[in-house]
Amino acid sequence: MNIQELREHRQYPDNIGQENSRATFERDYSRLIHSPTFRRLQGKSQVFGAGTGDYYRTRLTHSLEVAQIAREAARSLLRSYPDVAVERADHPGLIIDPEVVECAAICHDFGHPPFGHKGEEVLDHILEKLVEEKIEQALKNTDPTPDEVQRVRVAIRQKYEHFEGNAHNFRLMMFLEKRENIDGLNLSDAVLLGTNKYPYPGTVNKKGLYLHEWEYISYIRDRWGIPEGKKTFEAQLMDLCDDIAYSAHDLEDGIKAGKIEVHEPFLKDSHIQRLIVEKVMTLEDSFWDGWTPDQILVKVEEVLNSFLRVWNEKMPICNHEYSRTRREVKAYWVSLFVSSLGVVPDGNWQKVTFVKEGLEDEDMLRTVSVLKSFAWVTMIRDLRVQRLQKRSAWVIKRLWDAFVDPETSKSIIPGDWLRRFDRDQAREKPIWTWEHMIIDYIAGMTDAYAEKIYNELYGLKVGTIYEMD
Repeated sequence: MNIQELREHRQYPDNIGQENSRATFERDYSRLIHSPTFRRLQGKSQVFGAGTGDYYRTRLTHSLEVAQIAREAARSLLRSYPDVAVERADHPGLIIDPEVVECAAICHDFGHPPFGHKGEEVLDHILEKLVEEKIEQALKNTDPTPDEVQRVRVAIRQKYEHFEGNAHNFRLMMFLEKRENIDGLNLSDAVLLGTNKYPYPGTVNKKGLYLHEWEYISYIRDRWGIPEGKKTFEAQLMDLCDDIAYSAHDLEDGIKAGKIEVHEPFLKDSHIQRLIVEKVMTLEDSFWDGWTPDQILVKVEEVLNSFLRVWNEKMPICNHEYSRTRREVKAYWVSLFVSSLGVVPDGNWQKVTFVKEGLEDEDMLRTVSVLKSFAWVTMIRDLRVQRLQKRSAWVIKRLWDAFVDPETSKSIIPGDWLRRFDRDQAREKPIWTWEHMIIDYIAGMTDAYAEKIYNELYGLKVGTIYEMD
Protein backbone atom coordinates (compact mmCIF):
# COMPACT_ATOMS: atom_id res chain seq x y z
CA MET A 1 0.00 0.00 0.00
CA ASN A 2 1.13 3.57 -0.64
CA ILE A 3 0.99 6.23 2.08
CA GLN A 4 -2.45 7.54 1.18
CA GLU A 5 -3.92 4.03 1.04
CA LEU A 6 -2.50 3.29 4.49
CA ARG A 7 -4.09 6.45 5.86
CA GLU A 8 -7.49 5.84 4.25
CA HIS A 9 -7.67 2.15 5.18
CA ARG A 10 -10.51 1.08 7.50
CA GLN A 11 -10.79 -1.88 9.84
CA TYR A 12 -13.80 -3.24 7.93
CA PRO A 13 -14.80 -2.95 4.24
CA ASP A 14 -16.78 0.26 3.84
CA ASN A 15 -20.26 -0.15 2.40
CA ILE A 16 -20.99 3.26 0.88
CA GLY A 17 -23.67 2.05 -1.57
CA GLN A 18 -24.23 4.50 -4.41
CA GLU A 19 -22.36 7.30 -2.65
CA ASN A 20 -18.94 7.84 -4.19
CA SER A 21 -18.63 11.62 -4.35
CA ARG A 22 -17.10 12.23 -0.90
CA ALA A 23 -13.51 11.59 0.04
CA THR A 24 -12.57 9.23 2.89
CA PHE A 25 -12.01 11.85 5.57
CA GLU A 26 -15.18 13.72 4.59
CA ARG A 27 -17.12 10.54 5.34
CA ASP A 28 -15.32 10.26 8.69
CA TYR A 29 -16.30 13.82 9.56
CA SER A 30 -19.96 13.14 8.68
CA ARG A 31 -20.04 9.97 10.78
CA LEU A 32 -18.65 11.81 13.79
CA ILE A 33 -20.89 14.88 13.49
CA HIS A 34 -24.04 12.77 12.99
CA SER A 35 -23.28 10.27 15.76
CA PRO A 36 -25.42 10.16 18.91
CA THR A 37 -22.22 10.43 20.95
CA PHE A 38 -21.43 13.82 19.39
CA ARG A 39 -24.93 15.11 20.15
CA ARG A 40 -24.65 13.96 23.76
CA LEU A 41 -21.65 16.25 24.26
CA GLN A 42 -24.12 19.15 24.49
CA GLY A 43 -25.31 17.66 27.78
CA LYS A 44 -21.89 17.01 29.31
CA SER A 45 -20.01 19.39 31.59
CA GLN A 46 -16.86 21.22 30.57
CA VAL A 47 -16.18 23.04 33.85
CA PHE A 48 -19.57 24.31 34.97
CA GLY A 49 -22.44 21.85 34.90
CA ALA A 50 -24.16 21.48 31.53
CA GLY A 51 -27.30 23.62 31.66
CA THR A 52 -25.77 26.00 34.24
CA GLY A 53 -26.21 28.94 31.89
CA ASP A 54 -26.51 29.78 28.22
CA TYR A 55 -23.02 31.31 28.07
CA TYR A 56 -20.69 28.65 29.45
CA ARG A 57 -19.01 25.99 27.39
CA THR A 58 -20.12 22.37 27.31
CA ARG A 59 -18.09 19.47 25.92
CA LEU A 60 -19.83 20.10 22.58
CA THR A 61 -18.89 23.77 22.19
CA HIS A 62 -15.39 23.04 23.52
CA SER A 63 -14.92 20.29 20.91
CA LEU A 64 -16.11 22.57 18.09
CA GLU A 65 -13.71 25.30 19.23
CA VAL A 66 -10.79 22.87 19.42
CA ALA A 67 -11.69 21.63 15.92
CA GLN A 68 -11.66 25.17 14.52
CA ILE A 69 -8.32 26.01 16.15
CA ALA A 70 -6.83 22.69 15.00
CA ARG A 71 -7.96 23.12 11.40
CA GLU A 72 -6.49 26.63 11.16
CA ALA A 73 -3.29 25.56 12.93
CA ALA A 74 -2.93 22.67 10.46
CA ARG A 75 -3.29 25.02 7.49
CA SER A 76 -0.74 27.40 9.00
CA LEU A 77 1.77 24.58 9.54
CA LEU A 78 1.30 23.39 5.97
CA ARG A 79 2.26 26.85 4.75
CA SER A 80 5.35 26.98 6.98
CA TYR A 81 6.39 23.33 6.63
CA PRO A 82 5.39 22.10 3.15
CA ASP A 83 7.12 18.75 3.77
CA VAL A 84 4.29 17.70 6.12
CA ALA A 85 1.78 17.68 3.23
CA VAL A 86 0.67 14.24 2.10
CA GLU A 87 2.15 14.78 -1.39
CA ARG A 88 5.67 15.35 -0.01
CA ALA A 89 5.84 13.26 3.16
CA ASP A 90 7.64 9.93 3.23
CA HIS A 91 5.87 8.52 6.33
CA PRO A 92 2.09 8.18 6.93
CA GLY A 93 2.44 9.37 10.54
CA LEU A 94 4.43 12.52 9.69
CA ILE A 95 1.66 14.21 7.73
CA ILE A 96 -0.72 17.03 8.66
CA ASP A 97 -4.08 16.94 6.88
CA PRO A 98 -6.47 19.64 8.18
CA GLU A 99 -9.49 17.34 7.65
CA VAL A 100 -7.96 14.56 9.74
CA VAL A 101 -6.94 16.96 12.53
CA GLU A 102 -10.44 18.43 12.55
CA CYS A 103 -12.00 14.96 12.82
CA ALA A 104 -9.67 14.06 15.68
CA ALA A 105 -10.56 17.29 17.49
CA ILE A 106 -14.30 16.73 17.01
CA CYS A 107 -14.14 13.34 18.74
CA HIS A 108 -11.30 13.89 21.23
CA ASP A 109 -13.75 14.25 24.15
CA PHE A 110 -16.27 11.57 23.11
CA GLY A 111 -15.22 9.41 26.04
CA HIS A 112 -15.93 11.89 28.82
CA PRO A 113 -18.60 10.58 31.21
CA PRO A 114 -21.29 12.75 32.84
CA PHE A 115 -20.12 15.41 35.30
CA GLY A 116 -16.71 16.01 33.75
CA HIS A 117 -13.49 14.90 35.42
CA LYS A 118 -15.30 14.03 38.66
CA GLY A 119 -17.39 11.46 36.78
CA GLU A 120 -14.23 9.97 35.30
CA GLU A 121 -12.58 9.79 38.72
CA VAL A 122 -15.60 8.11 40.34
CA LEU A 123 -16.08 5.48 37.63
CA ASP A 124 -12.39 4.57 37.77
CA HIS A 125 -12.50 4.33 41.56
CA ILE A 126 -15.53 2.00 41.31
CA LEU A 127 -13.65 -0.36 39.00
CA GLU A 128 -10.47 -0.19 41.08
CA LYS A 129 -12.46 -1.22 44.16
CA LEU A 130 -14.15 -4.02 42.20
CA VAL A 131 -10.79 -5.37 40.99
CA GLU A 132 -9.39 -5.41 44.54
CA GLU A 133 -12.50 -7.25 45.78
CA LYS A 134 -12.21 -9.85 43.00
CA ILE A 135 -8.53 -10.40 43.81
CA GLU A 136 -9.37 -10.83 47.49
CA GLN A 137 -12.10 -13.35 46.64
CA ALA A 138 -9.82 -15.31 44.31
CA LEU A 139 -7.11 -15.62 46.98
CA LYS A 140 -9.46 -16.34 49.86
CA ASN A 141 -8.62 -19.45 51.91
CA THR A 142 -5.38 -19.94 49.98
CA ASP A 143 -1.75 -19.50 50.91
CA PRO A 144 -0.39 -18.10 47.63
CA THR A 145 3.21 -17.29 46.81
CA PRO A 146 4.02 -13.71 45.71
CA ASP A 147 4.21 -14.96 42.09
CA GLU A 148 0.74 -16.51 42.34
CA VAL A 149 -0.66 -13.31 43.84
CA GLN A 150 0.83 -11.34 40.95
CA ARG A 151 -0.58 -13.79 38.36
CA VAL A 152 -4.07 -13.49 39.87
CA ARG A 153 -3.77 -9.70 40.02
CA VAL A 154 -2.74 -9.44 36.36
CA ALA A 155 -5.46 -11.85 35.17
CA ILE A 156 -8.25 -10.05 37.05
CA ARG A 157 -7.04 -6.61 36.03
CA GLN A 158 -6.97 -7.67 32.37
CA LYS A 159 -10.50 -9.05 32.72
CA TYR A 160 -12.08 -5.99 34.38
CA GLU A 161 -9.60 -3.32 33.17
CA HIS A 162 -10.16 0.26 34.36
CA PHE A 163 -12.09 3.38 33.39
CA GLU A 164 -10.46 6.33 31.67
CA GLY A 165 -11.95 8.93 29.33
CA ASN A 166 -9.41 8.47 26.54
CA ALA A 167 -9.86 4.70 26.59
CA HIS A 168 -13.65 5.07 26.59
CA ASN A 169 -13.27 7.37 23.59
CA PHE A 170 -12.05 4.43 21.53
CA ARG A 171 -14.59 2.06 23.08
CA LEU A 172 -17.29 4.36 21.69
CA MET A 173 -15.75 4.93 18.25
CA MET A 174 -14.70 1.31 17.69
CA PHE A 175 -17.39 -0.71 19.47
CA LEU A 176 -20.37 1.08 21.05
CA GLU A 177 -21.43 3.22 18.09
CA LYS A 178 -23.17 1.29 15.33
CA ARG A 179 -23.10 1.17 11.53
CA GLU A 180 -25.30 -1.40 9.83
CA ASN A 181 -23.93 -4.77 10.98
CA ILE A 182 -20.59 -3.31 12.14
CA ASP A 183 -19.68 -2.32 15.69
CA GLY A 184 -18.20 1.17 15.79
CA LEU A 185 -18.04 3.99 13.24
CA ASN A 186 -15.41 2.21 11.10
CA LEU A 187 -13.28 5.35 10.85
CA SER A 188 -10.14 5.59 8.75
CA ASP A 189 -6.85 4.58 10.31
CA ALA A 190 -5.52 8.15 10.01
CA VAL A 191 -8.40 9.53 12.11
CA LEU A 192 -8.08 6.76 14.71
CA LEU A 193 -4.36 7.40 15.12
CA GLY A 194 -4.97 11.17 15.03
CA THR A 195 -7.20 10.76 18.10
CA ASN A 196 -4.79 8.48 19.94
CA LYS A 197 -3.10 10.82 22.45
CA TYR A 198 -1.86 7.96 24.63
CA PRO A 199 -0.47 5.22 22.36
CA TYR A 200 -0.31 2.46 24.98
CA PRO A 201 -2.48 -0.34 26.32
CA GLY A 202 -4.10 0.48 29.66
CA THR A 203 -1.98 -2.23 31.28
CA VAL A 204 1.12 -0.08 30.57
CA ASN A 205 -0.26 3.44 31.01
CA LYS A 206 -3.47 4.26 32.92
CA LYS A 207 -4.54 6.64 30.13
CA GLY A 208 -3.95 3.98 27.49
CA LEU A 209 -6.56 1.95 25.62
CA TYR A 210 -8.63 -1.04 26.63
CA LEU A 211 -7.16 -4.26 25.27
CA HIS A 212 -9.86 -4.87 22.64
CA GLU A 213 -9.31 -1.50 20.93
CA TRP A 214 -5.54 -1.58 21.48
CA GLU A 215 -5.37 -4.81 19.47
CA TYR A 216 -6.31 -2.96 16.28
CA ILE A 217 -4.59 0.34 17.11
CA SER A 218 -1.28 -1.44 17.82
CA TYR A 219 -1.70 -3.38 14.56
CA ILE A 220 -1.97 -0.21 12.45
CA ARG A 221 0.82 1.47 14.40
CA ASP A 222 3.08 -1.46 13.51
CA ARG A 223 1.86 -1.38 9.93
CA TRP A 224 2.72 2.32 9.67
CA GLY A 225 6.07 1.83 11.40
CA ILE A 226 5.47 4.29 14.26
CA PRO A 227 8.10 4.05 17.03
CA GLU A 228 6.86 2.90 20.45
CA GLY A 229 5.27 5.68 22.48
CA LYS A 230 5.29 8.20 19.59
CA LYS A 231 2.18 9.87 18.19
CA THR A 232 1.31 10.96 14.67
CA PHE A 233 1.70 14.66 13.82
CA GLU A 234 -2.09 14.94 13.73
CA ALA A 235 -2.51 13.50 17.24
CA GLN A 236 0.20 15.82 18.58
CA LEU A 237 -1.41 18.87 16.97
CA MET A 238 -4.90 17.97 18.18
CA ASP A 239 -3.58 17.52 21.72
CA LEU A 240 -1.82 20.91 21.67
CA CYS A 241 -4.92 22.66 20.31
CA ASP A 242 -6.98 21.09 23.10
CA ASP A 243 -4.56 22.62 25.62
CA ILE A 244 -4.67 25.98 23.81
CA ALA A 245 -8.47 26.03 23.89
CA TYR A 246 -8.57 24.93 27.52
CA SER A 247 -6.06 27.55 28.67
CA ALA A 248 -7.81 30.46 26.94
CA HIS A 249 -11.47 29.50 26.83
CA ASP A 250 -11.92 28.17 30.35
CA LEU A 251 -10.38 31.37 31.69
CA GLU A 252 -12.94 33.35 29.67
CA ASP A 253 -15.75 31.31 31.26
CA GLY A 254 -14.22 31.82 34.69
CA ILE A 255 -14.08 35.61 34.25
CA LYS A 256 -17.67 35.67 33.00
CA ALA A 257 -18.77 33.61 36.02
CA GLY A 258 -16.99 35.94 38.43
CA LYS A 259 -14.70 33.18 39.67
CA ILE A 260 -11.67 35.00 38.21
CA GLU A 261 -11.13 38.72 38.74
CA VAL A 262 -8.67 40.50 36.46
CA HIS A 263 -6.98 43.01 38.73
CA GLU A 264 -3.76 43.16 40.70
CA PRO A 265 -5.00 42.11 44.17
CA PHE A 266 -6.57 38.92 42.75
CA LEU A 267 -3.79 37.93 40.35
CA LYS A 268 -1.09 38.64 42.93
CA ASP A 269 -2.92 36.85 45.73
CA SER A 270 -0.33 34.57 47.36
CA HIS A 271 -2.97 31.90 48.13
CA ILE A 272 -4.03 31.60 44.48
CA GLN A 273 -0.43 31.57 43.31
CA ARG A 274 0.40 28.83 45.80
CA LEU A 275 -2.56 26.74 44.58
CA ILE A 276 -1.31 27.08 40.99
CA VAL A 277 2.18 25.96 42.05
CA GLU A 278 0.69 22.94 43.85
CA LYS A 279 -1.33 22.03 40.77
CA VAL A 280 1.72 22.34 38.47
CA MET A 281 3.68 20.05 40.79
CA THR A 282 1.10 17.29 40.22
CA LEU A 283 1.61 17.40 36.44
CA GLU A 284 3.82 14.88 34.66
CA ASP A 285 4.95 17.13 31.80
CA SER A 286 8.67 16.80 31.09
CA PHE A 287 9.14 20.55 30.70
CA TRP A 288 8.60 20.93 34.46
CA ASP A 289 11.17 18.26 35.36
CA GLY A 290 13.62 19.46 37.99
CA TRP A 291 11.71 22.65 38.79
CA THR A 292 11.44 23.58 42.47
CA PRO A 293 8.30 25.23 43.94
CA ASP A 294 10.16 28.55 44.15
CA GLN A 295 11.14 28.39 40.47
CA ILE A 296 7.58 27.49 39.48
CA LEU A 297 6.27 30.42 41.54
CA VAL A 298 8.47 32.84 39.55
CA LYS A 299 6.99 31.49 36.30
CA VAL A 300 3.45 31.69 37.70
CA GLU A 301 3.96 35.34 38.68
CA GLU A 302 5.37 36.11 35.23
CA VAL A 303 2.41 34.54 33.39
CA LEU A 304 -0.22 36.20 35.60
CA ASN A 305 1.52 39.55 35.15
CA SER A 306 1.41 39.02 31.38
CA PHE A 307 -2.29 38.16 31.58
CA LEU A 308 -2.98 41.37 33.49
CA ARG A 309 -0.84 43.42 31.07
CA VAL A 310 -2.70 42.08 28.02
CA TRP A 311 -6.04 42.72 29.74
CA ASN A 312 -5.09 46.31 30.56
CA GLU A 313 -3.89 46.89 26.99
CA LYS A 314 -7.12 45.52 25.48
CA MET A 315 -9.54 47.23 27.87
CA PRO A 316 -9.32 50.80 26.43
CA ILE A 317 -9.37 49.45 22.84
CA CYS A 318 -12.62 47.66 23.77
CA ASN A 319 -14.22 50.84 25.16
CA HIS A 320 -13.76 49.49 28.70
CA GLU A 321 -16.44 46.84 28.10
CA TYR A 322 -15.77 43.62 29.98
CA SER A 323 -17.49 41.34 27.47
CA ARG A 324 -15.47 42.70 24.53
CA THR A 325 -12.25 42.60 26.54
CA ARG A 326 -12.85 38.99 27.59
CA ARG A 327 -13.20 37.92 23.96
CA GLU A 328 -10.21 39.93 22.74
CA VAL A 329 -7.91 38.66 25.50
CA LYS A 330 -8.97 35.07 24.71
CA ALA A 331 -8.27 35.70 21.01
CA TYR A 332 -4.85 37.19 21.85
CA TRP A 333 -3.67 34.08 23.70
CA VAL A 334 -5.05 31.65 21.11
CA SER A 335 -3.38 33.60 18.29
CA LEU A 336 -0.07 33.79 20.20
CA PHE A 337 -0.01 30.04 20.82
CA VAL A 338 -1.08 28.97 17.33
CA SER A 339 1.44 31.30 15.66
CA SER A 340 4.22 29.73 17.75
CA LEU A 341 3.60 26.16 16.52
CA GLY A 342 6.23 24.38 14.47
CA VAL A 343 8.02 21.06 13.88
CA VAL A 344 11.31 19.92 15.47
CA PRO A 345 13.26 16.63 15.53
CA ASP A 346 12.39 14.20 18.33
CA GLY A 347 14.94 11.37 18.43
CA ASN A 348 13.88 8.85 15.81
CA TRP A 349 10.66 10.79 15.21
CA GLN A 350 9.47 14.40 14.90
CA LYS A 351 7.45 16.64 17.16
CA VAL A 352 4.76 19.28 16.63
CA THR A 353 5.26 21.80 19.42
CA PHE A 354 5.90 25.46 20.16
CA VAL A 355 9.07 26.51 18.36
CA LYS A 356 11.42 29.45 18.82
CA GLU A 357 14.56 29.91 16.71
CA GLY A 358 14.36 26.35 15.43
CA LEU A 359 14.17 24.73 18.89
CA GLU A 360 11.29 23.58 21.09
CA ASP A 361 10.01 26.54 23.11
CA GLU A 362 9.56 24.95 26.54
CA ASP A 363 8.84 28.35 28.05
CA MET A 364 5.70 28.63 25.91
CA LEU A 365 4.66 25.12 26.96
CA ARG A 366 5.02 26.22 30.58
CA THR A 367 2.94 29.35 29.89
CA VAL A 368 0.05 27.21 28.58
CA SER A 369 0.45 24.91 31.56
CA VAL A 370 0.25 27.79 34.06
CA LEU A 371 -2.87 29.24 32.40
CA LYS A 372 -4.55 25.80 32.44
CA SER A 373 -3.63 25.37 36.10
CA PHE A 374 -4.91 28.88 36.87
CA ALA A 375 -8.28 28.00 35.34
CA TRP A 376 -8.33 24.72 37.26
CA VAL A 377 -7.62 26.08 40.74
CA THR A 378 -9.93 29.08 40.50
CA MET A 379 -12.93 27.14 39.17
CA ILE A 380 -12.71 23.46 40.04
CA ARG A 381 -11.92 24.39 43.67
CA ASP A 382 -14.82 26.86 43.81
CA LEU A 383 -17.34 26.16 46.59
CA ARG A 384 -20.34 25.62 44.32
CA VAL A 385 -18.39 23.58 41.77
CA GLN A 386 -17.18 21.38 44.66
CA ARG A 387 -20.77 20.93 45.86
CA LEU A 388 -21.85 19.97 42.35
CA GLN A 389 -18.99 17.46 42.18
CA LYS A 390 -19.97 15.98 45.53
CA ARG A 391 -23.51 15.43 44.28
CA SER A 392 -22.19 14.07 40.96
CA ALA A 393 -20.12 11.44 42.75
CA TRP A 394 -23.14 10.41 44.78
CA VAL A 395 -25.35 10.10 41.67
CA ILE A 396 -22.84 7.92 39.80
CA LYS A 397 -22.17 5.64 42.77
CA ARG A 398 -25.89 5.07 43.33
CA LEU A 399 -26.46 4.34 39.62
CA TRP A 400 -23.69 1.75 39.83
CA ASP A 401 -25.33 0.20 42.90
CA ALA A 402 -28.64 -0.03 41.05
CA PHE A 403 -27.25 -1.70 37.93
CA VAL A 404 -24.32 -3.86 39.07
CA ASP A 405 -26.31 -6.96 40.09
CA PRO A 406 -27.42 -8.66 36.84
CA GLU A 407 -30.17 -10.60 38.63
CA THR A 408 -31.96 -7.50 39.89
CA SER A 409 -31.09 -4.90 37.26
CA LYS A 410 -31.96 -6.49 33.91
CA SER A 411 -35.48 -5.11 34.15
CA ILE A 412 -34.22 -1.51 34.44
CA ILE A 413 -31.54 -1.53 31.72
CA PRO A 414 -32.52 -0.69 28.10
CA GLY A 415 -33.15 -3.78 25.99
CA ASP A 416 -30.65 -2.85 23.28
CA TRP A 417 -27.84 -2.87 25.86
CA LEU A 418 -28.91 -6.30 27.12
CA ARG A 419 -29.09 -7.71 23.60
CA ARG A 420 -25.68 -6.23 22.84
CA PHE A 421 -24.29 -7.84 25.98
CA ASP A 422 -25.74 -11.25 25.06
CA ARG A 423 -24.25 -11.03 21.55
CA ASP A 424 -20.89 -10.07 23.01
CA GLN A 425 -20.90 -13.01 25.44
CA ALA A 426 -21.48 -15.37 22.50
CA ARG A 427 -18.14 -14.30 20.95
CA GLU A 428 -15.11 -16.52 21.23
CA LYS A 429 -13.37 -13.66 23.09
CA PRO A 430 -16.01 -11.44 24.77
CA ILE A 431 -15.12 -7.77 25.12
CA TRP A 432 -17.26 -7.07 28.17
CA THR A 433 -17.72 -8.27 31.69
CA TRP A 434 -21.16 -7.39 33.05
CA GLU A 435 -19.54 -4.82 35.31
CA HIS A 436 -17.66 -3.04 32.52
CA MET A 437 -20.81 -3.00 30.40
CA ILE A 438 -22.52 -1.13 33.27
CA ILE A 439 -19.58 1.29 33.48
CA ASP A 440 -19.84 1.94 29.71
CA TYR A 441 -23.61 2.45 30.02
CA ILE A 442 -23.23 5.05 32.80
CA ALA A 443 -20.30 6.74 31.02
CA GLY A 444 -22.45 7.38 27.95
CA MET A 445 -25.07 9.34 29.88
CA THR A 446 -25.38 13.10 29.78
CA ASP A 447 -25.44 14.98 33.09
CA ALA A 448 -29.20 15.49 32.86
CA TYR A 449 -29.96 11.89 31.89
CA ALA A 450 -27.88 10.55 34.79
CA GLU A 451 -29.82 12.85 37.15
CA LYS A 452 -33.12 11.71 35.59
CA ILE A 453 -32.41 8.00 36.07
CA TYR A 454 -31.12 8.66 39.59
CA ASN A 455 -34.33 10.52 40.45
CA GLU A 456 -36.50 7.76 38.99
CA LEU A 457 -34.66 5.16 41.07
CA TYR A 458 -34.05 6.99 44.34
CA GLY A 459 -35.62 10.40 44.52
CA LEU A 460 -38.29 12.63 43.08
CA LYS A 461 -39.74 10.88 40.05
CA VAL A 462 -39.44 12.92 36.84
CA GLY A 463 -41.00 12.33 33.45
CA THR A 464 -43.63 9.73 32.63
CA ILE A 465 -43.62 6.01 31.79
CA TYR A 466 -44.43 6.97 28.19
CA GLU A 467 -41.04 8.58 27.63
CA MET A 468 -38.65 6.57 25.47
CA ASP A 469 -35.17 5.93 26.94
